Amino acid sequence: MGAVAEEIPRATNEEQEIGEDGQMARAPELPREAWKDLFGRLAAGDPSALAALYEAAARQIFGLALWRTGSVEDASDVVQEVFLRLAQRHRRLARVRDPKSWLLGMAHHVAIDVTRRRKRRAAEPLDEVQLLTAPESDGVRAMDAARASSLVAQLPAAQRDAIYLRHFADCTFATIGAITGVPTFTAASRYRLGIERLRRLMGGCDERRP
Repeated sequence: MGAVAEEIPRATNEEQEIGEDGQMARAPELPREAWKDLFGRLAAGDPSALAALYEAAARQIFGLALWRTGSVEDASDVVQEVFLRLAQRHRRLARVRDPKSWLLGMAHHVAIDVTRRRKRRAAEPLDEVQLLTAPESDGVRAMDAARASSLVAQLPAAQRDAIYLRHFADCTFATIGAITGVPTFTAASRYRLGIERLRRLMGGCDERRP
């Protein structure tokens, strides 16, 4: 796997979507045993498992990194770094009990590191990044997505992490805590505070509408 860096595709700007019911849409979830099987295959030296893991996890990793960094370029770099580390450490993967959480935890830490390094250079303001999208053909949903993106951008990073992991990665609060390195209670509190703040922000926007 020495040439794995060339084999890992660049992540594209696939923001999370607003569903027809106005809720944040979740990607199809891979069963836990399927995650473990892919990690086992990669640990055994099966290079095709890396591509399968990319298909299963890259979008969630990219989304989590995008919500943390506020930069499409940085989020793509996070995906590259995570899968490069996967390839380099593949022999250790057989011992990982919860592959999905392990991957998202690595992505979370890499995204934080990238954000810290980025402070040395100019960065795109978070409120200018489209964190949520909708089909351009649906004008109403597109406007709702743009509005939601601007509101999400106003949340603290830790609350954005919790909301993303809960809604788009379908994680429990215990798993969110494990990924972000905090107790379950703290993960749940961050999520609830973030949702409450979003509701207040949305209410304020509605009141200002003519």
